[in-house]
Amino acid sequence: MDDFVRDKLTEWGFSELIKTFKDEGIDKESLYCLVDQDINKLISKMGPRARFRKRLELLKEEEHTNEQIQSFPAETLPSTSETGKRKMDPQGESSKGQPAEKRRRENASYTELRILSDVKNIMADVLAKLGNQGNTKVNKFLKTKIRNLETDKRELVGVFGKTGAGKTSLINAVIEEKGLLPSGSVSACTSVMIKVEANSRNKKYEAEIEFIKKEEWEDELENREKFLKDDADQERDDDDDDDDDDDDNDEYHDLVEKLSALYGEDWKQKSTEQLMDHRYFREIPEFLQSIWKTLTCESAAELSAKMIKYTRNDTKQEGDEDVKRWFWPLVKCVTVRVPHNDFLQHVTLVDLPGNGDRNKSRDEMWKGIVGNCSTMWIVTEINRAAAEKESWEILKSASSLLGNGGECQHIHFICTKSDVIEDLNDLADVLKSIFKRNMEAKESVRKEFNKLTTVKKHFSDDCFQVFTVSSKEFIKKNYLNPEDTEIPKLQEFLQNLNDCHSETSNYLSGAHGILSLIQGAKSRDMDKRNEDVCVDLKRNLSHQIESIRNVMTTNYSAFERCLQEGVEKSQNQCDRILKNVLSSKRSGCFYYNQLKKVVENGGIWKPKKGKEINLNMKLISPLTDSIDEEFRKTFPNDGKCGPFNGAINKFSLDAEWLQQKHSDLKLQMIFLKSAEEQMKTKLTKEIRNRKKIIYRSLTKTVEEIMQECYDKAAGFSGRGSLQNMRKTIERHVHESKNTMFENAKNDMLGLHQSLTADILETLENTMKESIELSLNIDDHSIPDVSTELRKVQKLQDEFLKSS
Repeated sequence: MDDFVRDKLTEWGFSELIKTFKDEGIDKESLYCLVDQDINKLISKMGPRARFRKRLELLKEEEHTNEQIQSFPAETLPSTSETGKRKMDPQGESSKGQPAEKRRRENASYTELRILSDVKNIMADVLAKLGNQGNTKVNKFLKTKIRNLETDKRELVGVFGKTGAGKTSLINAVIEEKGLLPSGSVSACTSVMIKVEANSRNKKYEAEIEFIKKEEWEDELENREKFLKDDADQERDDDDDDDDDDDDNDEYHDLVEKLSALYGEDWKQKSTEQLMDHRYFREIPEFLQSIWKTLTCESAAELSAKMIKYTRNDTKQEGDEDVKRWFWPLVKCVTVRVPHNDFLQHVTLVDLPGNGDRNKSRDEMWKGIVGNCSTMWIVTEINRAAAEKESWEILKSASSLLGNGGECQHIHFICTKSDVIEDLNDLADVLKSIFKRNMEAKESVRKEFNKLTTVKKHFSDDCFQVFTVSSKEFIKKNYLNPEDTEIPKLQEFLQNLNDCHSETSNYLSGAHGILSLIQGAKSRDMDKRNEDVCVDLKRNLSHQIESIRNVMTTNYSAFERCLQEGVEKSQNQCDRILKNVLSSKRSGCFYYNQLKKVVENGGIWKPKKGKEINLNMKLISPLTDSIDEEFRKTFPNDGKCGPFNGAINKFSLDAEWLQQKHSDLKLQMIFLKSAEEQMKTKLTKEIRNRKKIIYRSLTKTVEEIMQECYDKAAGFSGRGSLQNMRKTIERHVHESKNTMFENAKNDMLGLHQSLTADILETLENTMKESIELSLNIDDHSIPDVSTELRKVQKLQDEFLKSS
């Protein structure tokens, strides 16, 4: 055994394995050669074995990255402009034939990874030193601070669009992975969500497949007989009204498509128990075990071919043998991981169904992902961009989930296939026609967006952008320059998202602050001046907290006023809203079936085509309309001002001023400034997550109160059922309206109060602890970290120059 292996085991928290590894003669070279069978023999318990395997994979990846960095000649290192933006290679192409911009991104990425690896190793050494100093209060504090440096905020970009709009081709082009997601002749299966992100674990192309629960599929199988009987009854009773049964026919065809994909013709004659037989799931035993299935491949094309049966449905793929069994009906989500992709460092692209899903677990996942998206890409063909109803319906239906109920900052309307021009042969005429149509499309889409007053309640005007792209021309370059395809603009946007959430930048800043604190305490004696500075800082802290409390109190009063107005409007308008929902000009049989589905699904029904019916949201809409504007001002998504009118962002202990006043406490003040920034980041994240819960609480309260009448209405059958369902809902709303909307208001205000109390308590306790420990550390309990501090400062300077 050598020092390298000993140090790694200590760093990874496996000190107890040092003797075992020593006895087996494992040195650095043999460590890299360990395979699963070897690891199983060395580590008996599953938990530690899994953690060790993950650490070893990361170490191998880091080694591979460092080798590539070393292979770069010095002249390829990126330069920077005065604004800190990375410059293109002036020579235009690298020596290896790669585009200069791509080569630049790779250089910058490898440099950043090396710096991050170096600083993590330094802090691991410091953590080990602290472990040798005893388990004092100060050491516990410092070790917690070091461990909390490990954060990785990922930006979610949701990609919406109807089948054939070019979503998969767009994603493949933007991340420069031709053929990663299957497209073209293979028909899309809109129920499966596909996440695309970076593979930071190894160099493989991977897909992790998450299935719906086995019990959910059993429920679908058990309900098929009832559904098919209802459908047959409807066809007999309503033969002369073909237009009115579209929704039921769609649901019927959806069910048949799912069953046929998985079972072929077997499903028609067999029971649920027979259809759950293991022989149908031999290829996917993971489904029956309720675990994820992982596909691992060497190339994007290989992974794409393996993924098709889990994401798409086409029994006639040209050039391939027919797939006998398709598993997409059982799939909830597929996470695709791509190695060495700079656009996905801190970004995940999610190919999403447009309007959720009828399956409950898939729909809950859809809502969760949409609510966490910082960007929305709406993809549609350019020749019908402004007139495409489905695209605008997606935006309207998801606006509250993305806006006040989410964290969306950017809406990008992406018009695809901008290169498709008919009946023109002259290149100049083709280019002129493309550019003219692009400008017209952008103008018409912007005009259409400006009409959406309800959507604009949730978003500022500058969040909306229109792009006209050609994925095909970006790859083939027949007659358009890459810049004219506008794919590079989307790539630049993703790169900026990555730069805003640099794990390296955050880790360096936090590490520098912690080392400054340790060395500052080590290099000077405690005296009365420390006490004086401590008093000043605590006084500043109290003043700042009181200032934030005043802002929050004022905000609470504004919320209360808006919500009270909303309660009164809801009580006055609920009868009219209910009448509009429960009255229909369409046929009785159709409307009975539709209302039956609404009450059976908690007041919500998602037809395959057309708008979602959500009785709960309609009832609460006057209340949400009343609070929307104040809510957006209080919890903005754009990040410019910050929550509570910028009160959190403005928080400051004036550590920089005290640093000038007490130059001998410079290092302690650097730590406090770093701790302050980390605290604000942590609080902003907490506020962002909890504001979603606060906003959605209005609808949640109504859902809970209305559930009683939905259950009762769902129980009616036979003659007069439609009238009984209507009367049950009307009676319940009439009896509950004086308390239901008041309860919704009080629930939101209660969550608001809870959030503000938690913010003030966390801010006070955390910063007070940082102040006290930073100025009252006994230097005998901490190690000397002067060397580590110099190394981190040097790495920080290098990072700033290369970024």
